[in-house]
Amino acid sequence: MTYTGNPMTEAMYYILLALMNPNHGYQLMAAIDQVSNGRIKMGPGTLYGVLTRLQKDGLIVILNDDGRRKTYVITEAGKVALRAEYKRLKDMVQDGILVEEI
Repeated sequence: MTYTGNPMTEAMYYILLALMNPNHGYQLMAAIDQVSNGRIKMGPGTLYGVLTRLQKDGLIVILNDDGRRKTYVITEAGKVALRAEYKRLKDMVQDGILVEEI
């Protein structure tokens, strides 16, 4: 399965953003908290479910698995998808400028 380019969930976006530096699960939860400026508190259930999906979509890979924990990293395809999602979100915000006229 590969990523189809559909809009990402908030969890997908922040996990990919946090994986610009390789991380394992617990570090990843802290990194998501940091890159979201504390807005996103992701629990292990959500995190590991999305990590599995991102792996299936080819957006991340396991960099290291020592048996106790897995270290994940974003792939080139993941970076392309993340940039596309970032652009989509920026465009949405720009389109929302109409709200200021209300």
